[in-house]
Amino acid sequence: MKSLQLVTLVKFAKDSYIFKSPNTKKSSKMAAAMPINPKPFLNSLTGKSVLVKLKWGHEYKGLLVSADGYMNLQLANTEEMVDGSCTGNLGEVLIRCNNVLYVRGAEEEDEEGEMKE
Repeated sequence: MKSLQLVTLVKFAKDSYIFKSPNTKKSSKMAAAMPINPKPFLNSLTGKSVLVKLKWGHEYKGLLVSADGYMNLQLANTEEMVDGSCTGNLGEVLIRCNNVLYVRGAEEEDEEGEMKE
């Protein structure tokens, strides 16, 4: 039973990443997102503005001061965000790793409200 499930999973994976054109006998591979290791990614964001979303829906924007070996996050100048707007300043915050849904670099805005590249 397990071998049948494994074969089915492998077939699914192959079918998901290989596109076979109905008009030709050629097949081409689809581009897949390149995975990034989380620790080097967090290290590259240290000292930069980040947006952290928690599993419970809360969003925090602040300066990533540090991330430890467990990936607990320390943020400075932290703001709580609701629907993209700031609802309050929290200052320095420590976020436990198991609460984090995702972390991404925050887009910086200039004075006119336009996104910087």
